Amino acid sequence: MAAPDTVFAPELAVSQWFNTPVPLSLAGLRGRPVFLHSFQLLCPGCVAQAIPQIRRIEQVFAGSDLQIIGLHTVFEHHAAMSPVTLQAFLHEYRLKSPVAVDLAEEGSDIPVTMQRYELQGTPSSVLIGRDGAILHQIFGVEDDIAVGARIAMALAASPSKRSHEASTDTTCADGRCATPTSSVSAQ
Repeated sequence: MAAPDTVFAPELAVSQWFNTPVPLSLAGLRGRPVFLHSFQLLCPGCVAQAIPQIRRIEQVFAGSDLQIIGLHTVFEHHAAMSPVTLQAFLHEYRLKSPVAVDLAEEGSDIPVTMQRYELQGTPSSVLIGRDGAILHQIFGVEDDIAVGARIAMALAASPSKRSHEASTDTTCADGRCATPTSSVSAQ
């Protein structure tokens, strides 16, 4: 049974996928830990720090059941960061894990998944446990050792028997899920 203050990860809202033959969903990945990293290809911190870290995570945890998902979350310079540009970026930076393009709604500069997770900007990362609960969420880049330790702990955890039932505790309406931020760790 999930703790009363557990926050379950809202589903991703995606307009396009790269590096995967089929679209992914968090519901479909239940039972596996997920490392979601949000980036923009024109974000200096993403290019200089986050993307190299993701490549290291891809290498270190390649033999595990960790699912790494990139989320291209464009909230500025929209015209310059098209899917065609992203595809070239992924090739040049040799990212192998699946990458989703965060769904942009007409009339809003902030993409849907970014809103659902209340991300402050890029780079950001969210570690989701086997039961679908948010284990850790941060804006910026953490030290490799801290990230590796968090991921190792998520991999070592056994899945909750009630994880799917507990995930229905989020408030969802009109295809959007709201989660309270007060219980999401930001450290």
